[in-house]
Amino acid sequence: MHPYKAGPLLEQIIIPQDLRDKMTVEQLPQVADELRQYIVDVISEIGNSHFGASLGVVELSVALHYVFNTPDDQLVWDVGHQAYGHKILTGRREVFHTNRTKGGISGFPKRSESEYDTFGVGHSSTSISAALGMAVASRYKGDKNRQHIAVIGDGAMTAGLAFEGMNHAGFEKDANLLVILNDNCMSIDPNVGALKEYLTDITTSHTYNKVKDEVWKLLGKVSKFGPDAQTIVSKISHALKGSILKQSNLFESLNFRYFGPVDGHDVVGLAKVMEDLKDIPGPKILHCITRKGAGYKYSEEGNPTKWHAPGVFNKETGEIVKIVPKSPQPPKYQDVFGHTIVELAEQNDKVMGVTPAMPTGCSLTYMMEAMPDRAFDVGIAEQHAVTFSAGLATQGLVPFCNIYSSFMQRAYDQVLHDVALQNLNVVFCLDRGGLVGADGATHHGAYDIAYMRSIPNMIVSAPMNEQELRNLMYTAQQENMGPFSIRYPRGNGVMLEWKTPLKAVPVGKGRKVSNGEDIAIVTIGHVGNFAQEALSTLKENGVSAAHYDMRFVKPIDETLLHEVFTKFEKVITVEDGCVMGGFGSAVIEFMADNNYHAQVIRLGIPDTYVHHGTPEQLHADCGFDAASIAQKAMDVLGVKTQLKEEQKIVG
Repeated sequence: MHPYKAGPLLEQIIIPQDLRDKMTVEQLPQVADELRQYIVDVISEIGNSHFGASLGVVELSVALHYVFNTPDDQLVWDVGHQAYGHKILTGRREVFHTNRTKGGISGFPKRSESEYDTFGVGHSSTSISAALGMAVASRYKGDKNRQHIAVIGDGAMTAGLAFEGMNHAGFEKDANLLVILNDNCMSIDPNVGALKEYLTDITTSHTYNKVKDEVWKLLGKVSKFGPDAQTIVSKISHALKGSILKQSNLFESLNFRYFGPVDGHDVVGLAKVMEDLKDIPGPKILHCITRKGAGYKYSEEGNPTKWHAPGVFNKETGEIVKIVPKSPQPPKYQDVFGHTIVELAEQNDKVMGVTPAMPTGCSLTYMMEAMPDRAFDVGIAEQHAVTFSAGLATQGLVPFCNIYSSFMQRAYDQVLHDVALQNLNVVFCLDRGGLVGADGATHHGAYDIAYMRSIPNMIVSAPMNEQELRNLMYTAQQENMGPFSIRYPRGNGVMLEWKTPLKAVPVGKGRKVSNGEDIAIVTIGHVGNFAQEALSTLKENGVSAAHYDMRFVKPIDETLLHEVFTKFEKVITVEDGCVMGGFGSAVIEFMADNNYHAQVIRLGIPDTYVHHGTPEQLHADCGFDAASIAQKAMDVLGVKTQLKEEQKIVG
C-alpha cells in the first residue's frame, strides 16, 4: 500500500461516474481542493514529474468529468503535461505514485493505459485535429449526442497544426466539437508571439468583460427561449467583440462560436457553462483563464518555468530539494551548447540562435540574455523554426536551430525542402538525442540519425564529449558548410574541464580512441563513453578490443572503416538511436559496398517503442550500456566468463 491518503470526497471517486453520481455541484470546489492537495502530496515526494500544468487545470478536470459522460464523451488532452488530475479521477489514483517510473503509469495520456485516455499525446497541438476526427466519425456513425472535447493550452495553440485543425473544423459546421483554450500565458517558458498578445487583449479588455458578463447571463437562458435566442445572443456577442476590441474575433472568423474569457478556477461556474455549451451544436471554443501552478502558494509565487517539473520538494515550505553531488560534476550538454553559441556569436556576427519554445530546456536563454536581437524563441512551431532559419541562411547568416530530437520529426519536410534542397548552412542542434528517460516513447530521440542520414547535402554528426560538441559547433559555422546536424543526449557529459579551445574538425573524419586486436567496437556520440567503460571489463577478461569514435555518420570516415574491416572479422556498432537505418546500418552498407565480409553486431534502440524508465534502466534494457557491450563482445568471441556483480546492477 502507498502512504498517500485522499480527502473524504476524493476517496469516494474511483471513476468519473462516481463524481457524477455522488457529488453535487456545490461539492465540486471541495473535490477540486482535495484533488489539488493529492497531486501536491504525491509529486512533492516522488519528484520526477510535471507539476505546475496539472495544478492549473484542476478545476477544469473536475468540471469536465462532472458535466460530460466520459469515457463515452471523448476528452482529448493536448500535450498531456496537465493530465494528472484527469488520471487520478479516472481509476488511477491508487497507482498515481508510480507516475513516470519504470513499469508504472505514463506521465501522458496513453490509449493502452485507460479507456479514458482517448488519444495518446506528448507532442503538442494535436488535440483539435484528433477530436475533430472523432467528432466526424461519430457523425458518420449516427451518434449525434456524443460530445468531443479538446483541451489545448495557449502555448500549444501557436503551432500550425492547431490552426489547420481549426480551419477544417470550421468547415465541418455540424461536427460536435468543443475546444477548451487553457490560457495561462505559458508553455514551459512564457509564451511569445502575436497570438499571446491577441489573447491578452481579450483577457484585459475591461469594457468587453463587463458587457460580456451580461451576454453570458443571457446565454444561460438560451434553452428557455429557444433557437431564436441563440441567434440573438450570438449576434450581440459577436458585435461586442468586434466593436469593443476593434478587431474581428480570430476564432469566429474560423467559424467557431467563441465564449469567454471565463475564470478557469471557478469550478461551479465552469460546470454550468459547460452544461449550457453541450446544447449548442457545431464547433465552439471556450476561453478559460488559468494560472499555472494555481492553488499551491509557492508555485504561484515562484518562477513558473522552475515549477513546471521541480523534482522532489518540501510541500510545507516550497523548498525544492537539490541533490548535491559529493564531487564536482560535468556540465549538461545543453549548457555546453548554450555557453558555446554565445562564444561563437561573439566571434562571428553571422551566428544566430533559434528555438521553438524551449529556450530554458536547450539553454538558448544565455544567448537571449546576452544578445536578444540575435536569438529567437518562435513558439511551439518547429516547422516555422526550420524555414525561418532557412530564410536567415539565404541572407548569409548562420542560424543554429536548436530543437529536441523528438520534436525535429515534426519539421522533416522543411529540413528536406527548405534547407537541404537549397544547401543552406543551417546548423541543427538536436538536443535530447537518444533515450531521455521518464518522458517515454513520445520524447525519446530515437530516429534522428536514421532520418537525417537519408537527406542529400546533410552532414550528420554526434560528439562523444563536451569538447567534441564545442568543436563540431565551431566547425558547423565555417564558410560554405551547408546543412549540418549535431545531436547530443539529455544530461551530463564527462569532462570537468570542458571549456577547451575551439578547433575545427575535418568533416567526415573519426578517430581511433583505443587500440585492440580481437574485436572492434565502433561508436557514434556519447555512447562511446559506454564503450570505454566496457573496454576495462574486457581487458580484465583477456579481451583486446579496439574502439573507434566515428564522430560523423555522414559523410562516414571510409579510411577508418577500411582499417576496421581489413583488420577485424568481428565488429560491434553502438548507437543511442534506432538500429533500423541508423549508424550501424551505415557501417554495414559500407561493408557490403566494399565487398568486406565480417560479423557485425548492431547495438542500439530496437525496432519497438521504448517506454519510460531512467536512462540507465533503458540503456540496459536495450542492450547498449557498458555491461551489455562487454557481454556482447565476449559472446561474439566465445569468451566464457562472469561479469562482476556490480557491473550487472543497473539504475
